[in-house]
Amino acid sequence: MRDAQPGESGTIMKSMGTIENGRDEAEDEMLAEYAFDYSKAHPNRFARDIAEGSLVVVLEPELARVFKTSEQVKAILRAIADTMPQPEAEAVSG
Repeated sequence: MRDAQPGESGTIMKSMGTIENGRDEAEDEMLAEYAFDYSKAHPNRFARDIAEGSLVVVLEPELARVFKTSEQVKAILRAIADTMPQPEAEAVSG
């Protein structure tokens, strides 16, 4: 069973109004709290392990309980992909 995703609750947020310079009040409230000093940022230490062209996927908890490793996920996806019709190669015009 899939949990509701953000924005799917069916409720509509109330309008916060705008302040004199045209910015939302909610934006003003969050600016200081979410200010980020990029001069103190560090490179993502996990990014070097991700090959160029890869797709990173986050499994939902019930799937994560079944598939404990990335190797298990890749094996089942390859098995499924092998049963699917392969797209025809596009003709290259010269």
